[in-house]
Amino acid sequence: MTMNLRFGLARDGENGWIHRKPLVDRILEKYPGDFIGIQEANHFQTKFLTKTLFDHQFIGWHNMSIDFWQSNLIFFHKSWQCLEHAHYFLSHTPKKTSKLTGSKWPRQCVIGWFKRQGQELLVVNTHFDFNAGVQEQSAGLVMDFLSDFPKDLPVVITGDFNCNPGSPAHEVFRLKGFGEIFENQDITTFHEFEGRATGKHLDWILFRGGLVPVFRQVVTDSFSNRFPSDHYPIQARFELSSNFVWF
Repeated sequence: MTMNLRFGLARDGENGWIHRKPLVDRILEKYPGDFIGIQEANHFQTKFLTKTLFDHQFIGWHNMSIDFWQSNLIFFHKSWQCLEHAHYFLSHTPKKTSKLTGSKWPRQCVIGWFKRQGQELLVVNTHFDFNAGVQEQSAGLVMDFLSDFPKDLPVVITGDFNCNPGSPAHEVFRLKGFGEIFENQDITTFHEFEGRATGKHLDWILFRGGLVPVFRQVVTDSFSNRFPSDHYPIQARFELSSNFVWF
C-alpha cells in the first residue's frame, strides 16, 4: 500500500488528525500489506502507526529534533528481514537536509533492501514536490540512489508524486523499465477530503524486475462521510517467484 497520511498538524477542522486517527486504524486493519509506504507522517503519527502496525517494523523516521517534521516511512512485515536501508534528500546533497532549486520543501526518499525465504527485493518510498521540472529531476535522483543497492533485484516504488502518470517524472521511470499499476487508467487518488473524482492520480505504485501485478485497487472507504486522508490509499499484490507480496 501507499498512503499519504496528511500531516497531523494541519488545521483541517473536522478532518483533523484527532478525527481521522481511528479511521486510519480501521483502514490498515482491513487492508493489510507486507509493505506500506507512508508519506507526511509527523512524529506523533509515526508513534501511532507503530502501535497499529504491531506486526511490522519500519524504516525512515528522521529528524526527531523538529516537532513538525514529516517523514517518509516504509513499514514492513516482520516476516521480512531488512538487510540494509538508506535515507536521502531529493537534492544534489542527499545526505544533508536540502532541496532542489524550485522545490518548496526538502523532499525525501527512503530505500530498503529486504529478504524473505531466499527472495530479495528493493522497496522505495518517496514524496515529490510540485514543480514539474523538480519532479523530473527528483525521478532521476531516485534512479541514482538505487545504484547504491544491488542491481537486478525486483524494485517497487511507492509515493505521492504530485503529478499524474504521463508526466515528465513518470517518463523518467518508464524509460528505466518501470510500470505503474494503474497506468493508462483514469483514476483519482487525491480527492481533497471530499471523495470526489478530481482526475488527480498523484499516488503511484511503480514496479520492475519480474514482478507481475495480480491485484490492484483504490481504497475509497469512508466512515460517516469522513475519510482517513485527503488521498485515497492504493494497494497492489504482485506475484514474485510463485509467492505473493502485498503493497
